[in-house]
Amino acid sequence: MKFNSQRFLVLYSGVLTAVFAVTVLSGFVKSPQKATFEEIDVQRINLREADGTLRLVINSAGKAPGIIIKGKEYPHPDRKAAGMIFFNDEGTENGGLIFGGEKNADGSKESHGHLSFDAYEQDQTMALSSHQVGNKRSSSLVFTDYPDYSILQDIQFMASIKDLSKDQQKARWAAYQQEHGKPATRMVLGRDPDNSVALSMSDEAGHPRIVMKVAPDGSPSLQMLDEHGKVTGELVPKK
Repeated sequence: MKFNSQRFLVLYSGVLTAVFAVTVLSGFVKSPQKATFEEIDVQRINLREADGTLRLVINSAGKAPGIIIKGKEYPHPDRKAAGMIFFNDEGTENGGLIFGGEKNADGSKESHGHLSFDAYEQDQTMALSSHQVGNKRSSSLVFTDYPDYSILQDIQFMASIKDLSKDQQKARWAAYQQEHGKPATRMVLGRDPDNSVALSMSDEAGHPRIVMKVAPDGSPSLQMLDEHGKVTGELVPKK
């Protein structure tokens, strides 16, 4: 059989073209990948579902996310802490954990930690917190009821009055809450900076109605109050 160089070049070119096409096309096919690391240094990790829905952010203080509702991010007024923020099935913030602390230039110490669980498209219905500023320490477990509307309305309203004076903003915000409803703290179990501990239980309007307390000197008390804060009944130890 006589060798035909022209025919060989045509055949060779065709094979290369086919191999190239298969390589390029296979690059568009996503295959599951799994990687193992002993150690990784990052400033932020975004955990997402297969469809891209955000479910968890692990972040340094400098990479903290804003308020994210259904995948859209809005500015957060004061989130500057390292932590973990969780999101529901719709990509809306659903609770989180933040923490931090340092010794200041004057030698005073600060420390804080906060774990919270949110209502649907609302704020924290349960929060566990611990704070230290200098020698003052406090910690609390707080339960809060929120109105049944999206916190996005609050964000949009605050954006609409941001150019007003502080007093005007305060007045407009009070009127807004009067119309739309506002959060009501229902129960607080806490340690105050004065070293007292107390359990306070409130009605649906947020008015404390039962307060159990141990004062810094160790004396216990139980108070029952009306909706205006007037003590209607009290138990204290006999002297």
